[in-house]
Amino acid sequence: MITVTEKAASELADLLASKNAPESAGLRLGVERGGCAGLAYTMRIASPEEGDEIIDLNGTRFIVAHDSFDFLTGCTVDFADELSDRGFKIYNPNASRSCGCGTSFEPSEEGKKPQYDPALDGTKCR
Repeated sequence: MITVTEKAASELADLLASKNAPESAGLRLGVERGGCAGLAYTMRIASPEEGDEIIDLNGTRFIVAHDSFDFLTGCTVDFADELSDRGFKIYNPNASRSCGCGTSFEPSEEGKKPQYDPALDGTKCR
């Protein structure tokens, strides 16, 4: 299960309304290979697929892709609205480290501590 903040739910409601999204649609969260740290977060407006986990909050729907459960369990989805950074953010306790821009991560492995890699300082992101 993941946690969604009130701010994220409110922003998603506004986004879905502005896109005239169908009632079944929500923010579908997933993980795929890529990014400078090994795995990258994916987010898109979509309807749920078979096996997905659906989180309804204040009339909005967050969807966790069925093949990403292991990487996203325990995460918190929030929304940042800062001068240099605006958008949905995933805070992931399953990540041993993230890239500088926060769009990709390396999953933690039990008993293994990641080594510092200067290539993951955010200068080569995206």
